[in-house]
Amino acid sequence: MPITEELNPNTLEIDSLSAYEIVRLINAEDAKVVPAVSEQLGQTAQAVELIVERLSAGGRLFYLGAGTSGRLAVLDASEIPPTYSAPPEQVQGLIAGGDYALRNSSEAVEDDPGAGAETIREAGVTAADVVVGISASGSAPWVLGAVVEAKQAGAACIGLACNPDTPLEGLVEVMIAPVVGPEVIAGSTRMKAGTAQKLVLNMLSTAVMVRLGKVYGNRMIDMRPGNAKLRQRARKMLSEIGGVDEDTAARLLEESGDEVKTALVMLLAEVDAEQARRRLREAGGFVRRALE
Repeated sequence: MPITEELNPNTLEIDSLSAYEIVRLINAEDAKVVPAVSEQLGQTAQAVELIVERLSAGGRLFYLGAGTSGRLAVLDASEIPPTYSAPPEQVQGLIAGGDYALRNSSEAVEDDPGAGAETIREAGVTAADVVVGISASGSAPWVLGAVVEAKQAGAACIGLACNPDTPLEGLVEVMIAPVVGPEVIAGSTRMKAGTAQKLVLNMLSTAVMVRLGKVYGNRMIDMRPGNAKLRQRARKMLSEIGGVDEDTAARLLEESGDEVKTALVMLLAEVDAEQARRRLREAGGFVRRALE
């Protein structure tokens, strides 16, 4: 039996506890997640480098999961375009059962490896791409079928599970397996396992975007200022980095076509928008290189 499906000896009497005692127990179990993820930093870094290699050459990143794992996959992928101005097709989250499954349970399709394989074919995954199969148990048939199909297409494959020695591990080049132990409620892998998966996905996508030049210092200078809050954030960012007032920052943003990275190079290198874009192209999108 997978560890994620076992009974947790620390919570056997949870149904007899007060509200405070219940949340205290949940919090104590959650505290085990970060150390488990920390033990997988080496594997996570390997995965980052593999993803950066493929994306730098024009490939795409696909997250694959069923149930909670699939919802986390779609969540992480959907945050990349607004945060880092990445094209929507560059990072994609695919869930067993499609968009319907984001709000509704689709247990039957999770057991169908053929459906996973078909999803990969429909997505047009190729040898240029990289796939991350996500499954708390490490044995979800839909995920395994998808990874097998992606591997046959020549894609680089990474696994993310919360159990050791899983079927998924035998299919991938890099396996990330934070073992968080049995859940507070037996088998409820949306809890510790889900938290561990979210932490790993946060690291993967963030580290990849940093390595692709989407960050200057610790600021998201490739964001899309698509609403009032984000426009204010962009103006403040330029103002703080360049030591100018927000009116100047607003003017630079307008001249750059709301391209924060371009406006930043304009400001720091004292060049116009076209020169800033040229510098960024020649620097592979890295601001620090564009300023040299």
